[in-house]
Amino acid sequence: MTITYTWRGDFDSAEVEQLHADGFDREPSDHDWWAQVTGHSLGWVNARARERLVGWVNVAWDGSGHAFVLDTVVAADARRSGVGTGLVAEAARQAGAAGCEWLHVDFEEHLRGFYFEACGFRPTDAGLIALPTG
Repeated sequence: MTITYTWRGDFDSAEVEQLHADGFDREPSDHDWWAQVTGHSLGWVNARARERLVGWVNVAWDGSGHAFVLDTVVAADARRSGVGTGLVAEAARQAGAAGCEWLHVDFEEHLRGFYFEACGFRPTDAGLIALPTG
């Protein structure tokens, strides 16, 4: 399978939402991914096998030296083929080209090997506060 990675490429919110619903085991919603990333993010990376979106990652930032990998997702039939690593590598290249000095990520425990071994992140001290919603 030949994969093409595109920085800030066109996508339909429904196709990104379907990837997320499948990847995070939830029902799809009508979330407007296009409005979210065009309004708030440094960029995003699309991974396509021909026309089909098989992976996607959002790259948020602080407007200066720090970028953040969010919402990384790969279609079930494209996992363990290097698509996720390719998404993160392109995100890192583009964040560096934009002048960012650091790329951050947080993740669930089962993804440690992916982010630390496959993608080259290193452990750091960080903090987290769960906020009340509603």
